[in-house]
Amino acid sequence: MKFEELSEFEKDLKKLLKRFRTLEDDLKVVKQVLAVAPDARPPFSYEIDGLGLSTCVIKVKKIACKALKGKGSNTGLRLVYARFEQEEKIILIELYYKGDKENEDRERIVKHLK
Repeated sequence: MKFEELSEFEKDLKKLLKRFRTLEDDLKVVKQVLAVAPDARPPFSYEIDGLGLSTCVIKVKKIACKALKGKGSNTGLRLVYARFEQEEKIILIELYYKGDKENEDRERIVKHLK
């Protein structure tokens, strides 16, 4: 499975790394899991509906972050990615902290996947 990151995702990551120092390592674990099982697996992740895209866009709700010790995996970190089954590719679209932002940026998703 190949992983690509949007430039906006890289900015999100850089900004969040200042607050959550272990995030890079935590993302490596998430990527290992996604390489084996990229499908949506409720309640950990689910497909985002209503985008009008043929691509499968999935939001991961439960990301274990060591920097958020004692808060569990349902900490508030969210990851949005698009899965391309034929190309065996995943594009990381957005990473955010739920305390800063309630929902995913649907405009960003549609802009990059249309």
